[in-house]
Amino acid sequence: MKTILITGAAGYIGSRLVPFLLKKKYKVRAIDRFFFGKDHIKPNKNLELIKHDVRNTNPKFFENVYGVIDLAALSNDVTGEKFIKETYDINFKSRFRNAKIAKKYDVRRYILPSSASNYGKIKNNQIATEEFILKPLTHYSKANAMAEENILKLKSKNFSVTVLRQGTVYGYSPKMRFDLVINRMTYEAWKNHKILLMKDGTQRRPLLHIEDAINAMKFILEQESNKVNGEIFNVGSDGNNINILDLSEMFKKKFKKKLEIEWYGAKDKRSYFMSFEKIKKLGFKGNFKPIDGISEILELLKTKKIQLDEKTITLDWYENLEKWNKIIQDVSINNKIINL
Repeated sequence: MKTILITGAAGYIGSRLVPFLLKKKYKVRAIDRFFFGKDHIKPNKNLELIKHDVRNTNPKFFENVYGVIDLAALSNDVTGEKFIKETYDINFKSRFRNAKIAKKYDVRRYILPSSASNYGKIKNNQIATEEFILKPLTHYSKANAMAEENILKLKSKNFSVTVLRQGTVYGYSPKMRFDLVINRMTYEAWKNHKILLMKDGTQRRPLLHIEDAINAMKFILEQESNKVNGEIFNVGSDGNNINILDLSEMFKKKFKKKLEIEWYGAKDKRSYFMSFEKIKKLGFKGNFKPIDGISEILELLKTKKIQLDEKTITLDWYENLEKWNKIIQDVSINNKIINL
């Protein structure tokens, strides 16, 4: 059985990817800080859980590893604007360091899940292929672009490096997130009978169901090295490029009731569609469209299997952890509070 090392393994994508690879007869070495806990990662004889910060990853973790999927990152643009230094340290420097260690320890495959947001803003009559010049507009996307550029240079005959530019992910995860566009819009439509839209609604987005995302990672992992080494792939499928205003119309039809539009934020300058022809020609086919994600999340909300709380909003949870950490440090003595 091949061992796959996954960083950020207890996150939104990781907590779906880990059991998926275990079912596919891989061993998994899962590294995470567990900021959101680890109750959603079920024990398995072929799963090794390691609590560790990727900013100082122990090189020994890479021993006897076949492939690395380097998911660990401070996710989304608003978190990147709040924690600027940390975003570059984790999303760029740590992943670059991990890739160099992986190569030194004879890891055969390295996959970097990156972001479609690296394209920044393109013309409305354009669809970004992998050859488009990147114009990242936020610290989150700038750090991802720097990671791509530097890590791709590490490729060699025996060290296959692949970049996956993912659209905005949606769908269910045991470590649920409601700060992603389809997930949050579904919640607001169901709970508050409104559609939250970031101004001015004309921005274009490529979307990606979480199951298609993890299928793509496995797909790339199992391709012949000469087909994917040093390559970048836009990940997604037809029907997942959508204008935000058009997405709101999809919600109106799905809910069959009047949904009030509520605008928020400054005008979003990020706007891009992606071409998926390259990964399609390799043989990958996505199975989900936005309406599938809306239906999935809606059913789980109705049956109370998921709910919105502070842990499901990434930036809110990080800010809470920082606040609580300061309080605990101020009142504790010898790492204890009441029970001394």
